[in-house]
Amino acid sequence: MHHDTSLIDIVAVGLGLAFVLGAIANKLRLSPLVGYLLAGVAVGPFTPGFVADQEIANQLSEIGVMLLMFGVGLHFSLDDLLEVKWIALPGALAQIAAATLLGWGVAWLMGWSHLHGVVFGFSLATASTVVLLRAMEERRLLETMRGKIAVGWLIVEDMACVLALVMMPVIAGLFGPEASGEPHTPGQVLSSIAWTFVQLGLFVAVMLLVGRRVIPWVLEKIAGTGSRELFTLSVLAIALGVAFGAAALFGVSFALGAFFAGMMLNESELSHKAANDSLPLRDAFAVLFFVSVGMLFNPAILLEHPWQVLGTVAIIMLGKSAAAFLIVRAFGHPKMTALTISASLAQIGEFAFIIAGLGVALQILPPTGQALVLAGALVSIMLNPLIFMLLDRWEAAHREAAPVQPVPEPAPGPPLQAGNHAIVIGYGRVGSELAQVLRERGVPLVVIDDNPLHVERAHAAGIPGIRGHAASDRVLAEAHPESAAIAILAIPQPLEAGEAIAKLRVLNPGLPVLARAHSDAEVRHLLSHGADGAVMAERELAYSLAEMVMSTPPFRYAGQASAVPPV
Repeated sequence: MHHDTSLIDIVAVGLGLAFVLGAIANKLRLSPLVGYLLAGVAVGPFTPGFVADQEIANQLSEIGVMLLMFGVGLHFSLDDLLEVKWIALPGALAQIAAATLLGWGVAWLMGWSHLHGVVFGFSLATASTVVLLRAMEERRLLETMRGKIAVGWLIVEDMACVLALVMMPVIAGLFGPEASGEPHTPGQVLSSIAWTFVQLGLFVAVMLLVGRRVIPWVLEKIAGTGSRELFTLSVLAIALGVAFGAAALFGVSFALGAFFAGMMLNESELSHKAANDSLPLRDAFAVLFFVSVGMLFNPAILLEHPWQVLGTVAIIMLGKSAAAFLIVRAFGHPKMTALTISASLAQIGEFAFIIAGLGVALQILPPTGQALVLAGALVSIMLNPLIFMLLDRWEAAHREAAPVQPVPEPAPGPPLQAGNHAIVIGYGRVGSELAQVLRERGVPLVVIDDNPLHVERAHAAGIPGIRGHAASDRVLAEAHPESAAIAILAIPQPLEAGEAIAKLRVLNPGLPVLARAHSDAEVRHLLSHGADGAVMAERELAYSLAEMVMSTPPFRYAGQASAVPPV
């Protein structure tokens, strides 16, 4: 080619290969993150074949980090944390300390400096939110006390990582290789830390005083224009603009700036729309982030340092989990809760990559440390579903062996009166209106939605709600389709709807199923998967508008040749 296409190469090849390997990983019931990381290994400099431009990949991954942190801030829930603060806060901090200490011990055995050991240990201390949420959703645990503790625990870990992103440049400046060789007095250390927190405080003050008011106001005005493109652009401009401004004006990292931008957007009533509209781009750049991380992984580390890799995996899957188990039990929680938390934390993910990458960039973590972190992440994410599978079997065997059946945790929201009820899948704009009409007409129903805010709204309206994906066997079983009178899919995603319809047909072949569509192709797709009828929204809207037009003068008498309008 006559032009440099490095950017196109990494986007096209990276995303294409990540899609293929991610789909394979998902088919094998592994996290798609495994596929994304392996895609990066395949296009990296340590494997034969195509090699992507590492510098461009790093810049794209920086955008991915910002959008990942923006998403973390957008979904940050202080209420979830406060509900389980007495166990999540001290438990997570103690577990982070234990994992950091274990990592430092392995680093000390390898002859690394104390600073390298601390950074290496801390990078192993936090689990992947993506992996944890998927495991919890599959087992219908998010709304239980076990799930709430796990999520609260992860929130504390995320906040600790955010603080680490602030402190790591300061630590590198004081004790890293670029620091002066002179010993630092306690006063110098404290003054450097104090100045960093002054900058951070100024940034937080500006965000609270200005951003908290300006950002929601801007979103509201842009939403009022009715332009979806402008609204999506405004969300991304706010996320990246605040991140850039935080770094340029206050010396705060891009990641931290994006996190606070997400938190400010969370204050807006339009935060859900902002999250949905920015999700595709966030997902795409997040995939590129994982691809770029995989490019840094040298598979030779498995042969050159096998015992170090084994020690790293042991810290992640045994040491960290054992510490969490003991902590949860020490707080008086049941053994099953402690085992669930332990299984949830037996992996590392996105924050581990960010911390390790920053450590290498600041020269306070050797490249070998980053390679060990990547190896530990790959192995732990691949084995985490197996850990949960063993936990499920242990729980089932323990329940059968117990002389008295344990009392199940009550499901939140109004109870479902199963039998001749309607299953409404999706409680968005269409589903909520439909559910309200059915309820007013005395139809018993249950709502299924994967958005917790939608489920909370259903509960507030007195409607039983189930949180989860409609295509999940566990979720559908909880709605009792075998005794239902009808199922209506009000979700706008035809692929998920088609999969849910096919499973409903297996569970209850005689169940009438209706769905919504937005094109003739979607109608055909839904009908081919077993729907009895599919309503195309645009066509029905056109019919309704036409009826309204024909009911107004002078069209009211059109087609009635004998009719004479009154004088």
